[in-house]
Amino acid sequence: MTKPQILWLRRDLRMADNPALYHAAQAGPVIAVYVLDDERAGLHKYGGASRWWLHHSLESLANSFAQRHAKIILRCGDAVEELIKIAEETGAETIHANRHYEPWWRKAQGELKERLDLQLYDANYLLPPGAVTTGSGTPYKIYTPFAKATLEMLPPRDLLPEPETLSSPENWPASDTLKSWNLLPTNPDWASGMRDFWEVGEKAAQERLEWWEDHADDYDDARNLPSVDKTSQLSPYLHFGEISPVQVWHALKHKRSKSWKTYEKELIWRDYAQNAICQFPGYALDNYRTDFDNIVWRDPETDEAAARDLKAWQQGRTGYPIVDAGMRQLWQTGWMHNRVRMIAASLLIKHLLIDWRVGEQWFWDTLVDADYASNGANWQWVAGTGVDSNMFVRIMAPLSQSEKFDAAGYIREYVPELADLSEPYIHDPEEHGVRPSSYPAKIIAHKEGRERALAAYRDMKAQS
Repeated sequence: MTKPQILWLRRDLRMADNPALYHAAQAGPVIAVYVLDDERAGLHKYGGASRWWLHHSLESLANSFAQRHAKIILRCGDAVEELIKIAEETGAETIHANRHYEPWWRKAQGELKERLDLQLYDANYLLPPGAVTTGSGTPYKIYTPFAKATLEMLPPRDLLPEPETLSSPENWPASDTLKSWNLLPTNPDWASGMRDFWEVGEKAAQERLEWWEDHADDYDDARNLPSVDKTSQLSPYLHFGEISPVQVWHALKHKRSKSWKTYEKELIWRDYAQNAICQFPGYALDNYRTDFDNIVWRDPETDEAAARDLKAWQQGRTGYPIVDAGMRQLWQTGWMHNRVRMIAASLLIKHLLIDWRVGEQWFWDTLVDADYASNGANWQWVAGTGVDSNMFVRIMAPLSQSEKFDAAGYIREYVPELADLSEPYIHDPEEHGVRPSSYPAKIIAHKEGRERALAAYRDMKAQS
């Protein structure tokens, strides 16, 4: 009998358009394996919201495998050692896996290659990270030329079909139970809002894509309006690989609208973020612009006032309604509208003068789409510390942003204390003298926060 083929699953939890699964199934009986390896990821082991999603995604994928009389073997521990054990237990000599670019996975892939036949495939991006280079063959650092070059290299690869059947090994190795991993919150159970907001799994991802195909032509005009549900909300499905960007691209490629072109560039931003961590593996941990190592942040670990401010930001109690709506949406649903993510991040970094990495870690724990590359790239963009980023001195004005992008309905949904206020008062109830007693005053005035941030920036530059 053909030797069994190990399929190493990570952020590729789908049957369709899964190169590693496709090639493993062609080669012999498939033993699909998912290893929960928290140690290798360190600070970036899955946070609470991601663990909730992972549980339901694995549950959904296991059902798809069961329909083909196959299983997903679950192991907890060091991914390399567990995969080696399974190979020894089953006589497997080859591991099929889709290539991942987080530094801990790149290290694990290197270790496995030294010990077994590891076959790696490109699966989770429009083009393989590292494939888009300048004329001299060097990787791009700046998004705009990267995007232009990517567009010239498209289309992406062809789609791969899902296997109709899977051959099973003679014997299945031992497996943990999903329940034993305790990925779901119990005491307290804080996930009720996420259960109401999301359906998880490959089928749900395809349904969301079908919905998006009907609405994508509105994206350019409506994407910045948090009160309007005109973003794809495909990000967690893309992150966990329940759908691939190649599937999304092929589903929408017939469109000719400006909105599709704008959305296509958002898909390219995902590729850009991966290319950034290929060049700078610590991009979610370290300032790219090292002069920012000298900025004096307010430290919640040692400064009680900073700690109070951080807690108010996390709880959506800053006195800035659009920020508070976003932070409460995040806690309730595990997701936040992209425009509001930028506003909330800017308030933490600049108004509150708290290190962007503190915010990155909070988002890592609370976002269902928390992605090492994209999360780091987005925070460094807002902070002005990244290889391609907004200037630190360009400080978002959350109150005017709220009115400009018509956030009233969004605020009413997530900040019920303000639900009875009309426009324009709802955007800044304190300024208009209509702040309810149940809603906090501003944590810091916009002008005061801006001046403090600029002063810290000037002091930093003086040391450079």
